[in-house]
Amino acid sequence: MSFRRCCGFGSRAFELLRRSWLQTDGLPFANVLTAEDMQAEFEVEGVSFSERGSNRDDGLVYTPAITLWALLSQMLFTGAQRSCRSAVIRVAVYCSLCGRRISHTNTGAYCRARAKIPHTVIQRLTQRVARGCEDVVPDEWRWHGRTVRVADGTTCSLADTPENQAAYPQSKAQQPGIGFPILRVVALLSLTTGMVTAAACGPYAGKETGETALLRELFDEFAPGDVFLGDRYYCGWFMLALLREGGVDFVVRLHQLRRIDFRTGLRLGTGDHKVLWPKPQRPDWLDQQTYDRLPAELVIREVRVNTDIPGFRSRSLVIATSLGDAIEFPQADLAALYRRRWDSELRLREIKSLIELDVLRCQTPDMVHQELWAGFPAYNLIRQSMLQSAQAHAARPEHLSFTATMQFLANTWLAAMVTPPPPTDTPDPLILLRLTQGHAHRVGNRPNRVEPRAIKRRPMAHDLLTIPRAQARAKCFARRAT
Repeated sequence: MSFRRCCGFGSRAFELLRRSWLQTDGLPFANVLTAEDMQAEFEVEGVSFSERGSNRDDGLVYTPAITLWALLSQMLFTGAQRSCRSAVIRVAVYCSLCGRRISHTNTGAYCRARAKIPHTVIQRLTQRVARGCEDVVPDEWRWHGRTVRVADGTTCSLADTPENQAAYPQSKAQQPGIGFPILRVVALLSLTTGMVTAAACGPYAGKETGETALLRELFDEFAPGDVFLGDRYYCGWFMLALLREGGVDFVVRLHQLRRIDFRTGLRLGTGDHKVLWPKPQRPDWLDQQTYDRLPAELVIREVRVNTDIPGFRSRSLVIATSLGDAIEFPQADLAALYRRRWDSELRLREIKSLIELDVLRCQTPDMVHQELWAGFPAYNLIRQSMLQSAQAHAARPEHLSFTATMQFLANTWLAAMVTPPPPTDTPDPLILLRLTQGHAHRVGNRPNRVEPRAIKRRPMAHDLLTIPRAQARAKCFARRAT
């Protein structure tokens, strides 16, 4: 049976979605998200709309699978190619190559179909990919055989609409009409795979909207035996106590307000000791029952790490950890692990700069959530391709180029869908090309790199808008009148 005859819009469309990511049975990590898994997630949410569109003039048929395919394609492209019109045109090209007649390429049908997909479906697909890959990574990629999860926070700028302003107000330091709504996001990433395993979002300012409050929403994503890696913002007593209550170890930088004296406690080595942290008073956000359940004190190992590297801001820092065995977890290993916390900054940079989630375009909070979560599965699926290339060539995934993998998948997005699959005993040329080229493009090994946070090329000079746009426009008309 030819590919054209079998490319339909029914259940096989989810398999075609996998095909566009060049995933096939037999590849490592390929079975973590099957077509049946995707179909099941949509059925759980009851997402099942008509395959014929709302009227006969819609021109294109948008099933859940085709709509998800178009949505993920938007995340692979940037600029004008990310628009809904470009996504509709990609679907139209696919349909034309499959022999389906297209009447027009209006975006209305696609936007209506996209609005019917709740972000919770995409969220579960994102987590399914992350968990599936984490479960099957080689042991030598893990730190001491443990799963390490890194948390970090960032912000996204939203479209300036009344709906977005009501849910995620702009900074109070900006006048109304000249700022943008701000969404705070805390992402939980795997140090081994680099994937987003969970995320929580909320307003930029207000009560219980900080990074620590958002991280507490993600505690259910941890498993006993995990290791939490974070900066000193997460080094609060109750944060660490709640992690230990769930069987999670931690390696965090000591908070700047906590005093340290290596002459006290149980000495384990130079700049290495164990101390007791007594329980402070109950904070407002913690209920009395949980407060009473937590221990009266925590046994914390404090380790001094020296970074005698020219250009680095911190010459010396202290790590707080629950990993108290100095033989199994020596000082040097803890220092090397904390230094890898910077990987989370690089992963967030990829998400914001390459996936371009720093500025979200949608006009309402619900669609903002969908746009944000649509970027995460795209990011994870790109990472999945990198894991396959790394394992095929005995490399580490963090040594491969995320940009090169993303560019390859974007440029083969339509070709993978319309190219007939090869015989079962013949390797797929596109997959072979991705594996080899993904391995060929490696990031430079530049340890201890020091660069100023500055750019050489000057941007085009524009005056800043310091009043609402309507008032600025009125001034322009007033000048013309005179």
